[in-house]
Amino acid sequence: MRPEYVKVKIPGGENYLRIKDTLRSRSLHTVCEEARCPNIAECWESGTATFMIMGGNCSRGCRFCSVTHGGMGPLDAMEPEKVLESIRAMGLAYAVITSVDRDDLPDQGASHFARVIRKAKESGALIEVLTPDFQGKKEHIDRIIGEQPAVFAHNVETVRRLTSRVRDPRAGYGQSLDVLRYIKEKNPDQITKSSIMLGLGESDEEVSETFQDMRDAGVDIVTIGQYLRPSRKQLEVVEYSSSERFSDLEREAYRIGFAFVASGPLVRTSYKAAEAWAQRRLYNGRGT
Repeated sequence: MRPEYVKVKIPGGENYLRIKDTLRSRSLHTVCEEARCPNIAECWESGTATFMIMGGNCSRGCRFCSVTHGGMGPLDAMEPEKVLESIRAMGLAYAVITSVDRDDLPDQGASHFARVIRKAKESGALIEVLTPDFQGKKEHIDRIIGEQPAVFAHNVETVRRLTSRVRDPRAGYGQSLDVLRYIKEKNPDQITKSSIMLGLGESDEEVSETFQDMRDAGVDIVTIGQYLRPSRKQLEVVEYSSSERFSDLEREAYRIGFAFVASGPLVRTSYKAAEAWAQRRLYNGRGT
């Protein structure tokens, strides 16, 4: 039985349409649309959007994701300027930049991603990034660290046991943790973030183990959401988690030591991103 939360409001509203027109006029993509995010109406109506750079096609084929696989095109040299213009046009104080995987490029697109961050910061907005793993290569990760985003996110996505079934073979549970650990080792002051989906067959014990692995890697913020099958091409939902389960896991995550936890059926990595950043800063202010 599919719960009521699967029924999401059809996107609409004046601000939503304005943002959509702004993005289309600059040939920009958002993960909000490409990943069919259930929060698109809420976020866009509040003036928040997550930009997806380096094209609309991904070099990987994770089995939970609806982003088109293959058919990679050239990078848009004007994309940094377009993102800057869009942030200004939307009047954003906090923007999230993510990307497809670009394993076809020599540096997996790290230098281009860094240029986008650098240009976007000229807007005066705080910039959060959600990056690929860059194949775990430190010299590429360093390019992003050097731009000092407000938050550096990379998703573990699921528990260790299910990783090979859920994610592309080029991704890995250990590799993602190594990326997160390296970011924190390189810059201890960098706020880091990761996310996990429920509903793919994981146990609460496995989720708790994943929380602990994330914290051991220095992750500050975690988001917990329900996997919703984008289309019949992706993995089926094994279980729709109850609100009680989300509440229990939120308490568990705080017990393990995260500074901020967002947990709920429709929560995605960038959900309440500015709130999470503010909470982490307050947490730092307490000296913990």
